[in-house]
Amino acid sequence: MHEDELLALLAQGEGDSLEFKSGKVAPDKLAREIVAFANSRGGKILLGVDDNGDVSGWDKTEEWLMDAVIARHVRPPIIPDYSELTIDGKRVGIVSVPRGTAKPYCAAHQSGGDRIYTRIGSTCHEAGAEQIVRLMDIASPGYMEKLAVAGGDYAQDLNFQLVENYFKVVDKIKYKDKDELQILMQNRDLLVQPESRDELFGSCAAYVLFAHAPRRRLPQAGIRLLVFRGDDVDEDAVLDEMLDAPFLGHEPQLATLPSLPDLVSSYLRPHISREKIHSDMQRRRKWDYPWDAIRELIVNAFAHRDWTRLSQIRVAVYSDRMEITSPGALPNGMTPEKIKSGMQIPRNPNIVRILRDYGFVEDRGMGIRRKVIPLMRKNNGCEPELEATEDYFRVILPKAAKKKSGGGA
Repeated sequence: MHEDELLALLAQGEGDSLEFKSGKVAPDKLAREIVAFANSRGGKILLGVDDNGDVSGWDKTEEWLMDAVIARHVRPPIIPDYSELTIDGKRVGIVSVPRGTAKPYCAAHQSGGDRIYTRIGSTCHEAGAEQIVRLMDIASPGYMEKLAVAGGDYAQDLNFQLVENYFKVVDKIKYKDKDELQILMQNRDLLVQPESRDELFGSCAAYVLFAHAPRRRLPQAGIRLLVFRGDDVDEDAVLDEMLDAPFLGHEPQLATLPSLPDLVSSYLRPHISREKIHSDMQRRRKWDYPWDAIRELIVNAFAHRDWTRLSQIRVAVYSDRMEITSPGALPNGMTPEKIKSGMQIPRNPNIVRILRDYGFVEDRGMGIRRKVIPLMRKNNGCEPELEATEDYFRVILPKAAKKKSGGGA
């Protein structure tokens, strides 16, 4: 970092990625700030700088930081980048904390035990229960999908016609009775037994895949559909539906409710397609967006969403585009560019495995690269846009521009 860059940071003031600490900061308090940044998006800590941005000076060393702060107070250990600059004869220590890859990180508390901290705006906060679950899900893929759904009676809530079809027909496993089926479900983390409890509960994965009405116990399940006449979300919606159905609801051999993708198709069809009579007098349906691409994106949004978030998957149609939004940030290290290249990091490996058994998910997880992008190029003459934030991952499908008819005298 150069002096002009440091001066710019001092003028910028504290924020979600920048913290000032005076030269008298205690090791345990500095450890909390480091942990908070690691559990969030990373950031910089300027040592020897007062809260108002005045440089008071820093008289300690990198060895003190690693020994008195990191080694004694931070778990698991973090190795930040450390450098120094001198402003008006006063040293400033610059600690660059990367976004952590082994979350959740903890800081030893003076009263005993470890505490988890996160960054909210310009301040460090002790993580609440929901934030801790989210961090655990990041640290251990599948943590959330294996959690018991509290208050539920799985024997009543789950559609066992679908469950039995999965094991017998799709997975081709033979079992004798309900007791053996129960063991199979436990082995697949569809039924779980929380600590200090004697009874079994259905897991998050079991409910979103097989429950009669998943949103009854998991309000974040389901898909919200929105259709607008114009290109702005502020306009009145022509369609605003909350769909609640098991993802695997429909099987040809079963007389049961339609699946979640089937419901999306039936609701969206009149808004993104139309029938035309061709020269051979045959009716053919013209789609504004390739349906196979839409289906792929809905499967991806469902399979890789963050189930700790209480918002639903959102499918919105505008006059000039379609958006599929999946709640939660991308897993550690994943970027839109890596997704386009075919890289995949499953957040919910159990759900992904079952969807793969049904043929929803490709073995190599390259649906956007091998299916969505080529289909959009062919049908709409453009590529999808990928947008990633801390709160969601969104794929935007631009509508194909209307071809101008040729004219002439």
